[in-house]
Amino acid sequence: MKPTLCILAAGMGSRYGSLKQVEAFGPSGETIIDYSVYDAKRAGFGKIVFVIRESIEKEFKEVFGDKFSKYIDVEFVFQELHNIPGGHKISPERVKPWGTAHAVWVAKDVINEPFGVINADDFYGRDAFIRLGAYLSAVSPGNTSNYCMVGFELKKTLSDFGSVNRGECVTDENGFLISVTERLKIRRNESGVVEYPGEDGEMIPLSEDTPVSMNMWGCLPNIFDEFQQRFERFLEERGQELKSEFYIPTLISQLIDEKKIFLKMIKTDSPWFGVTYKEDKPMVIESLQKLVDQGVYPPSLWE
Repeated sequence: MKPTLCILAAGMGSRYGSLKQVEAFGPSGETIIDYSVYDAKRAGFGKIVFVIRESIEKEFKEVFGDKFSKYIDVEFVFQELHNIPGGHKISPERVKPWGTAHAVWVAKDVINEPFGVINADDFYGRDAFIRLGAYLSAVSPGNTSNYCMVGFELKKTLSDFGSVNRGECVTDENGFLISVTERLKIRRNESGVVEYPGEDGEMIPLSEDTPVSMNMWGCLPNIFDEFQQRFERFLEERGQELKSEFYIPTLISQLIDEKKIFLKMIKTDSPWFGVTYKEDKPMVIESLQKLVDQGVYPPSLWE
């Protein structure tokens, strides 16, 4: 059975300033999503599931239309604030949905096979998809515990134009993940030191070589049952908060601590780059053009 790729595309691009999921970066007008789908198809994935918001459905489909369905199966699901398990009360003042783990949870009815998870606005590279696809394709039927993630060096994932959020990873001597902790507002200070604010506001330094999660996960479908139980608990405890988020790294760390899953970190040589801010756009365009010039991608992906 071919694995599925779940693309989290519901973010509204508040820091970027526009709907970056449909922004053109490639030499023939390709989006970051175009490159992810292209790489996933080459890596053996058999279906794409887009997690979007209803408010961006029209614009999203105007850009992509039936482009991908000619090459690979495509499904759409919606991440909305009120798409939660029944019986839970939330604050009437809350506006945003519940974070990345919520985004994965809403795809539960359309994914029944091993699957990868990525962000729509991150470029992960061909090698990363090949390694992720190979791992998921090799999972034996009935396996419910062997997960994976693709890790990147922190220094290769920073932006020159503002702070970023990253999952700090700790592995054992065999490369299995011990924990992943979400670090918020990481940035390089004026002295060149990479740091992030602790709970008390004090800045904490972080090594540039720290392996981090860029939300490129390899999961098995039994994770939806775990997410359901933990999401309900989360809503009971924090459902009245206006900005609380249900993060994938937090859930993965809990499952590892409870020895319900074993997660292998896969190293990749792929270049990573993202578009958190408008100022990142020229760098992304230049990076993609270099890959085209090197023959990694054709000048026009879908011709």
